[in-house]
Amino acid sequence: QDYYGKELQKSEDLKTNACVTSARPLTKALRDALERVHEEVVARYYGCGLVIPECLSSCWILDLGSGSGRDCYLLSQLVGEQGHVTGIDMTKSQVQCRAGASPHPPSSPPPSFPSSCQVEVAKKHIAYHMDKFGYQKPNVEFLLGYMERLGDAGLADESYDIVISNCVINLTPDKRAVLQEAFRVLKPGGEMYFSDMYANQRLSETLRKHRVLWGECLAGALYWKDLYSIAEEVGFSPPCLVTASPITIGDKELEGVIGDCRFVSATFRLFKVPGGSRAGPGQVIYNGGIMGHERELVFDANFTFKEGEVVDVDAEMAAILQSSRFAEKFLIRADGSNAAAPQGCC
Repeated sequence: QDYYGKELQKSEDLKTNACVTSARPLTKALRDALERVHEEVVARYYGCGLVIPECLSSCWILDLGSGSGRDCYLLSQLVGEQGHVTGIDMTKSQVQCRAGASPHPPSSPPPSFPSSCQVEVAKKHIAYHMDKFGYQKPNVEFLLGYMERLGDAGLADESYDIVISNCVINLTPDKRAVLQEAFRVLKPGGEMYFSDMYANQRLSETLRKHRVLWGECLAGALYWKDLYSIAEEVGFSPPCLVTASPITIGDKELEGVIGDCRFVSATFRLFKVPGGSRAGPGQVIYNGGIMGHERELVFDANFTFKEGEVVDVDAEMAAILQSSRFAEKFLIRADGSNAAAPQGCC
């Protein structure tokens, strides 16, 4: 709360590249959409590149840890006026700002919240963006709350098509609760598409309690193998790795604390595949037509689908494509005799 609410005022204040690592190259549609986002929203943003999946028209999307709202306003343009984007975030100073309460006695100067209240930065620009996008009514909302307890914010079961998160799950001690809540609010066939920090080993207690490294998204990084076990426990399909980039520290003191630990910023996609959907391996043909990916869809590090090309897929990927929003974009045959063996972590 202190680190993001008080110490960080701009992305240049960060001490590592953990929160500014780029993900995939931007399509023209995303570049154009980013240019329409208010400069104050962009200036107050800390995240790992862009966490924007494909095939979003009319989708309902939840952004965990939405901050100043940059990703929400990008998604607002991509889902269209018939879609909806909810951003949820927390920070002690944001709570005070949202509630209009102050911990200071009446005789003391009022706190200066505008520079630190990211939720308020996001909310105050809703009208600006809806006008910019040409929408008659807002398709974006921002809530104050905790991603481990989405029910407290009024988010119902099976109410979203997609849950995204951009480098914030590492900031909670209870990562299983976050994935459990994401699974709960997703519709059958829904997707959790998120970027976060991962370590090559389980971190020591000393490292996990380091205040700056926690704020920099490293001390709370999950051992990457634990993501697979947690996802399975919660009910998700095995994680599909999309991209991964090594993290550089650039601070001698912090390097000494970290020792031989290594970190990556990685984007994964998890799917809530309905029971009974996993029939077996098969063959799929991408029909094309997804905006920005008309000829080729790079789904993850293992699967790239080119328009009109037959691709052998394992049972897990066949179930994902058949049960998700991608179903109408693919011709799926369940009789692929030459189907690929299950893909491991890339």
